[in-house]
Amino acid sequence: MTAGRGDRAAPPAPDGHWEVRFADAASAKGWESLAQQASENTYRAWITMRTTPRPATETSRHHRLKGGLAHGTHRGHICEQWQIEVTGGGRIWYLLDSVRVTCWITFAGTGHPRATDRR
Repeated sequence: MTAGRGDRAAPPAPDGHWEVRFADAASAKGWESLAQQASENTYRAWITMRTTPRPATETSRHHRLKGGLAHGTHRGHICEQWQIEVTGGGRIWYLLDSVRVTCWITFAGTGHPRATDRR
């Protein structure tokens, strides 16, 4: 069965960990493509979202998005939006929903997201 919007990206989170869920069907599909291309890195990204989705020290591979992409809305809540660089072009974007203690994956894909392209 293929995952879709609202589905959990893995087993239920234990105490002290964040849930990781897909915000929509496109992010679930992109996750599958990313996992096929870079399974180990995708797994590490999932662990990061479960345990430290808001790192104390940002890196070039894991950081909060900037400008108009710094926030997103999910189910009426405005949340911080973060990015994990999984491969040279592959990215995962997620919203930090502190109310639900959930990372909502808004984008996952093997190619660089077009939303960050400068015009």
